[in-house]
Amino acid sequence: MTNITFWGVTASPYQLKMQSLADYAEAPWQRLPDQANPPRAIALLLRLKLARQRGAVKRFPQYQPDLDEYPEVPYYSLDGRQFYYDSTGLALHLDAIQTSEKNLLPADATTRFLCRLIDDAFDEFGLYMVHHNRWITSAHTNVMASMTTEEMRSLLPPVIRNRITSNLAQRQVRRCPYLFSVAPEDYSCDISAELTPPPRIGFPATHELLDKAWRRYLAAMEHVLEQQPYLLGERFTLADASAYGQLGMNLVDGRAADIMRELAPQTFQWLNMIRSGQHRGSTGTVCFTDRLTPLLHAIADTHLPLMRQNEAAYEKASSNGQQLFNEAAFDRNEALYDGSLLGLPFRSVIKSFQVSSWRELCEQWLALKNSARQEINTAFPFLDSAAFTVKGVHREVGTANDQAALD
Repeated sequence: MTNITFWGVTASPYQLKMQSLADYAEAPWQRLPDQANPPRAIALLLRLKLARQRGAVKRFPQYQPDLDEYPEVPYYSLDGRQFYYDSTGLALHLDAIQTSEKNLLPADATTRFLCRLIDDAFDEFGLYMVHHNRWITSAHTNVMASMTTEEMRSLLPPVIRNRITSNLAQRQVRRCPYLFSVAPEDYSCDISAELTPPPRIGFPATHELLDKAWRRYLAAMEHVLEQQPYLLGERFTLADASAYGQLGMNLVDGRAADIMRELAPQTFQWLNMIRSGQHRGSTGTVCFTDRLTPLLHAIADTHLPLMRQNEAAYEKASSNGQQLFNEAAFDRNEALYDGSLLGLPFRSVIKSFQVSSWRELCEQWLALKNSARQEINTAFPFLDSAAFTVKGVHREVGTANDQAALD
């Protein structure tokens, strides 16, 4: 198996997800800049920056420049020259190049779709829950900023490390509303003003929504993992990697980790097991059962409506000439829309990269054979066909490559 070079930090749930994918695939990896000397780290950073400027960083198997957006971290390379981003893309990439039977996505089309659905839900909505837990629930105990500064030490002169640590923490707190976590107007947590999670004028508070959702996801995970070792059966898959990446991010956050241990002890133990690499040897069959019902129900009540509302807002805004989305638009108070989840209101900026991932998921649904769709609808009636029908997806079936991947 080809060695993998990661450019990222362990504060990122997507970095954790990618490391767990590589571990299961038994692909040796190194994470930069933490695990490299300054000359090598700087050289790779310069190559990555140049590739980003040229638009040469790819997403496997495809990159949509009109919707996708390069992240700050993480990235990966198989040869030190060509860079890729997207943690789900890494799973697809590893499955495409490895010769073993340890596939990260199930071969069965129905189970494969559910695997992708769980993956997408944790990637897109799960991030909001765990980022909220890091900077709000664990405001007094998280060590993300100091951890990240230490991992970036080969690029930072010692004299400015403390300043960078402070600035990084303040930046992440300021970004909370962009990442769906909006404090009530009178919020106070007995911490410095710079680290107090902020409200945003005109935005409903979402702390209650995110706390409620996180506890529901934990209960659903616990329901599955009390009965089987992984989400889809006897071995590790992309669904597990995504759940681990997000929930595992909070293992270092103090208070959030304590609550997780109390509410979902089996899940807490499972996260630590994957962090230590014990999932490498997992083998056996993968399939879906009704044990997934609480988890898929939580996804149906949070992720699916959020993605549909975001996609509908994107269609409306783009048809009216809006071209700026994501964090750049948020900072200018543009491309905003109002919605609701779990009976609670929210306001968010349109995220074009979520439109991209959502449309891909809808295309995968449309590419399923009718019998596979019916199988899912029968087992989980709340996941009906209408949930995966959006204006931006016009095809009745997927491309030949999509179908080949699913059959």
